[in-house]
Amino acid sequence: MSSRTAFIITINPKIPKLLGRLEELANNLWYSWDRDTRTLFARIDPYLWEVVGHNPKAFLKRVDESALLKVTEDRVFMASYKSILSIYDSYHDKSSLKKEAKELSKHDQIAYFCFEFGFHESLPIYSGGLGILAGDHCKSASDMHLPFVAVGLLYRQGYFSQIIDSQGNQQVTHTTSDFEDLPITPVLREDGTSVQITVELPQRNVIAKIWQVKVGNVILYLLDTDLPENSPEDRNITENLYGGDKTMRIEQEIILGMGGVRALQALGIQPTVWHINEGHAAFMILERINNLVQQGLDFATALESVAVNTVFTTHTAVPAGHDHFSIEMIQTYFAQYYQRFNISQEQFMSLGHIPGSSDFNMTALAIHGSRTHNGVSKIHGGVSASICRELWPEIEPEESPMDYITNGVHVPTFLAQEWSDLFDRYLGHEWRTKMCETEYWSGIDAIPDHLFWSVRQTLKSVMFYRIRAQVTEQNTRNRGSEAHLDRLLKIVDPVNPNILTIGFARRFATYKRAALLFDNLDWLRKIVLDQGRPVLLLFAGKAHPADVPGQDLIRRISQIAHLPEFEGRLILIEGYDLGLARRMVAGVDVWLNNPIYPLEASGTSGMKAGINGVINLSILDGWWGEGYNGKNGWAIKPGFENMDPVQRDKEESRALYEILQDQVVPLYYSHGKNGYSTEWVKMAKHSMKSIMPRFNGIRMVNEYVHKFYLPASDKSRRYTQNDFADAKTIAAWKTKIRNAWHGITIRRIDTPLERVSFGEAMALQVAVRLNQLEPQDVVVELLINRQFKTMRLHNFTRLPFVFTNKREGEEHLFALKLTPELCGRQEYFIRIYPHHPLLTHPMEMGLMKWL
Repeated sequence: MSSRTAFIITINPKIPKLLGRLEELANNLWYSWDRDTRTLFARIDPYLWEVVGHNPKAFLKRVDESALLKVTEDRVFMASYKSILSIYDSYHDKSSLKKEAKELSKHDQIAYFCFEFGFHESLPIYSGGLGILAGDHCKSASDMHLPFVAVGLLYRQGYFSQIIDSQGNQQVTHTTSDFEDLPITPVLREDGTSVQITVELPQRNVIAKIWQVKVGNVILYLLDTDLPENSPEDRNITENLYGGDKTMRIEQEIILGMGGVRALQALGIQPTVWHINEGHAAFMILERINNLVQQGLDFATALESVAVNTVFTTHTAVPAGHDHFSIEMIQTYFAQYYQRFNISQEQFMSLGHIPGSSDFNMTALAIHGSRTHNGVSKIHGGVSASICRELWPEIEPEESPMDYITNGVHVPTFLAQEWSDLFDRYLGHEWRTKMCETEYWSGIDAIPDHLFWSVRQTLKSVMFYRIRAQVTEQNTRNRGSEAHLDRLLKIVDPVNPNILTIGFARRFATYKRAALLFDNLDWLRKIVLDQGRPVLLLFAGKAHPADVPGQDLIRRISQIAHLPEFEGRLILIEGYDLGLARRMVAGVDVWLNNPIYPLEASGTSGMKAGINGVINLSILDGWWGEGYNGKNGWAIKPGFENMDPVQRDKEESRALYEILQDQVVPLYYSHGKNGYSTEWVKMAKHSMKSIMPRFNGIRMVNEYVHKFYLPASDKSRRYTQNDFADAKTIAAWKTKIRNAWHGITIRRIDTPLERVSFGEAMALQVAVRLNQLEPQDVVVELLINRQFKTMRLHNFTRLPFVFTNKREGEEHLFALKLTPELCGRQEYFIRIYPHHPLLTHPMEMGLMKWL
């Protein structure tokens, strides 16, 4: 065949005037949680809708114009179109502000920075839990009409796509996105040119273009370095999510953190609250300090001004999970900042220093540059306090400034439409505005059991259709036979879905222990292969391309799935993404989660399952430590943290098998006269009504507003008034405290009593050498409680000493008249720590002395 050139041309349809706002709908990720909008596009051309991966913008560029003209004559379609537009306009009506939005000042603006965002499969700039949580945070902020913008990076290839070959090997493919197909638009100046910012990297400047994504009422700004003005290496900075080496990572984080601040400045956006969601964006702190230093503030004052309105959320439960860079690398990228800030190299490096490590730690930078910090569940808050205890060296972890706000999920995104319809019928349409009212959700009990069960079975059937299509494609690509496919899908029957189905879908990291269920295959065979009570196991998830042990887990599960007795009973599904996730969390009967305690920071997939009537079976870690109440699922009590790992896995797998064998399987198959288990429905209802009001995104963001955003905004206004007078005051005071603290001493000068009668007062007196400090600079405090083997400081009653007078020399006297309120043996302690009314947290300096 002779050589020839193929010329490519794309013919875009003209959108009929009657459908003119379809493009508006396609460019707002509101469609990611409004199923009616997605259904509207699908009705125009169902086949094309599947081909473009449920991407409305790509759909409108490819659909035949004749199909568009045809639906304009369809009265039902046009009625749906107009109804959707009416709902869309009502949703975006600024006059319908929620209470939380009204509580913020008209000048307030929250800026939320994250390395990844997961809204919908049509915008592939996410990898997993962190991104989906960030997406849910933005969606909930949109629902609440908060003054909220988000900042991230626009990855040309996003995260990888996964296929699994016949040997169980994960194959990684990267797809380059056509930005014309994504629900994004460039930010333009009045003259039509794109808005760009410049970020300095060693020996060169990198230019980043700003794109915007509409997420309901929220705007997400994304930075893109893939521009002709940049070198090939710099164009690749925003090519992959979690790809490349340390140099790639630090440059991505500089673009996100420092470039993100510059992007907001270029757009005229002036945040009053800055939220760093995980440490990747912490370099924003340096950029904001630099801006204030350029205005004439000294470094210490600038740091306090920046930190007071910065919120930092950590999602990592192991020290190794926190990003860190060598001192040499930090020196390469930031040496010029020592002079700009008028500080030494040692002072600069201390911003990212954690004792025991020579690296510059991004979590340390985020904590030093913020005044409110939180983990993402109650357990994780305690874990994070322990991990970061060296940043507050003299404070017990339970009293450190590390707080927690448990994650929540965006209900409209993950609640199946079938449930929404049923709620409208039995709870009333107002359920959408009563998301956090616990008593209201007891109304779920009014839903007839047979209807509840019918919805559950319908959702399982829908999931089975999706799984059959995906497994068929996988089998064809791997050259599997039709007979083999029939065996695989024999019990994945959408017509008769009455088989107990257990799902496990998440990132294949070793601490999540995907293979714990296969610890004792003989026991598992007895549970799964019972002909009268069969069990179907569904597994899905990705392992990072550099995570070899994670890929070994995938291979191990694939090998077991290929054993003759497990064929068709254990199915490993490739290509886990948001679309498959929505089907699985709504379709399975039991959601399995068995991480190593306490390494599950929160976990949100179980919440998504729970709101859909799926029952959780999980280790008591992360959110399940708060969510489990004994009636809404099953819990595996974790072993001791210092237990031998092999012994721990053996004991916890045994507990898992016992729960499956003795509780889960019998309960599911205890069918009554109506063909289903009424006790199973009872537990599923309890799961739904207990999880819905406590673990939704509105509750989560509402907590951020009241615990962090409002106080941070108020304090920031105070710090910046009168030429930053309060910021200067607190910075100077902290310097004074640090210089004096080593010389602080405390001693008791009264004689301790060993026994008193109830109601009798004790006079306590201590002498404190304040080393040039004033009495108002410190709190002298007594803590008293009954004597227990384990001391929990939060259980102690706290009583302050009062300054009475100064003795000859340098000692100050503090006194307390104590009348114990309890009888019995008690213990008490006396301590001293710095105090100033401008502190955000009483222990934020991390300094304390105990008598």
